[in-house]
Amino acid sequence: MHRARQHSDSRNRERRNRLAQEAARLMAEGGIHDIHQAKLKAADRLGIHDEVALPRNGEIEVALREYQRLFSGTRQIDALRVRREAAERAMAFLAAFSPRLVGPVLEGTADAHSAVTLHVHTDDPGALVRFIEEHGIPAEDRMRRVRLDRQRTVDVDVWLFAAEDLTFDLTVLPEASLRQAPLMSGDDRPMRRMSHPQLRKLLTQEYGAPEAR
Repeated sequence: MHRARQHSDSRNRERRNRLAQEAARLMAEGGIHDIHQAKLKAADRLGIHDEVALPRNGEIEVALREYQRLFSGTRQIDALRVRREAAERAMAFLAAFSPRLVGPVLEGTADAHSAVTLHVHTDDPGALVRFIEEHGIPAEDRMRRVRLDRQRTVDVDVWLFAAEDLTFDLTVLPEASLRQAPLMSGDDRPMRRMSHPQLRKLLTQEYGAPEAR
């Protein structure tokens, strides 16, 4: 019985590892940016549909970093730095909306195709729209489904615009979300987020003192 359990556990670990590596490859090569989507597509490609064998999001992020280290080299490192520095400037610009950095630019997996993804916070539905219009920023409005917690899923506004040859993705959330981050896609863990001061500290640690603006 013990050996059978060990064999089952070993097989599940091997399948989770294979799925994590395939999901990472799909994200790096296939332009898939959503971890949950990449996980499901990898499972479909490998014919593995056992829930126990599905890797956690964190396992896929580790596999993606390793894939990028092996196959992307300095190209990915440079793309990440450009996007983190652009995120810092955007967060200063959007300071009135208490922005938080999320997604691949924060996690360190951003590449040349990644948008700079920010959460902005306001209880006034028109506040961000007025701000964008006042600054003459051509932006596209979309909707996104967000899990505020395990009980509440809502559709929120998303604004996309281009600046500095990059795409910026702003998800508009209520101010209460500053206290409790939305949940990750396909996961019950709160999304990891970073404030403007925290990002500036990270930039200093990673790249040295920022240039004066």
